[in-house]
Parts: sequence; C-alpha cells; structure tokens
Amino acid sequence: MIRIGLLSDTHSYLDPQVFTYFADCDEVWHAGDVGLLTVAEELRAFRPLRIVSGNIDRATSDLPASLRFTLNGVDVWMTHIGGTPPKYNPAVRPLLQQNPPNLFICGHSHILKVTRDPVLNNMLFVNPGAAGKTGFHQMRTILRFSLDNGKVLAMEAIELGKK
Repeated sequence: MIRIGLLSDTHSYLDPQVFTYFADCDEVWHAGDVGLLTVAEELRAFRPLRIVSGNIDRATSDLPASLRFTLNGVDVWMTHIGGTPPKYNPAVRPLLQQNPPNLFICGHSHILKVTRDPVLNNMLFVNPGAAGKTGFHQMRTILRFSLDNGKVLAMEAIELGKK
C-alpha cells in the first residue's frame, strides 16, 4: 500500500500543516498552480514529489503540463486544467474518452470534488481544491488516500482552515 498526499493551487503559500497531515504519506502530488518554486522545493525535500504546472506556473518553470503514470496498479493522469465531469476541458476530453485512466486528478477550479464518472469506465475524478490563500475559495483543502493493488482507498478530505 502506498499513501499519497494531494494538494493543488498553493499559489506560493505552503501551509505548515501540510507536513503534519502528510507525515505518513509515501509521496506528495501537486496538481498545479504552485506559484513560487520554493513551494515545490520544500515539498520535494519532504517526500518524493509528482507535480504538474498550472496556468500561473507555465512562464516561470519547466514543470510538465501533465503526468500519466501507473503506481501500485493504478493508472493515474494528473493535469491542472481538466474540467469536471461531464464538462471536461476540450483539450483533455478526447484523450479521456480514448483511454480513461483509473484516477484523473486536476486542480484549477479551487473546488474540492471527488466523484466517479460512469460514462468513462467509472473513472475516479479528483480535485483537491485549493491549499493556498489566493482565489475565491473560502476553505483551504487537501486530500490524502492510498493506492493498493489497483484500487484507490481511504480517501480523506482535510480542511486546513479559512484562507
């Protein structure tokens, strides 16, 4: 079993609580809009990091726009602007329809959402909301979960407090 800590939209602010909540995680994943690259460096020093760029990151970083990988039997695709079921971003929709992953992760909306898409092979759609203090969201959120033999288990939504 592999424990994952997932966050997005830090916008240059990394709440110290993240390190406490992710203390038992094997990896940390960031779904874009990192802001200052020092946020990525702090996370990378803490745990192995998988990270994608967001719309505020593209001009200042060489972070990938998306990642597609398999970990502990789970096919994962992470990108920043993915939309939401059934209204996916037009750039990703045909790829999702052609070859849906088990787990599709995006950020950008600042809205925490975890749901299954029955149209796309029961794919699990996950957006951890926003962990930073910039944006229209009221509550800062992160997610924690496990990957075990092809299954996503023990999904936990964590509130970090108001922005």
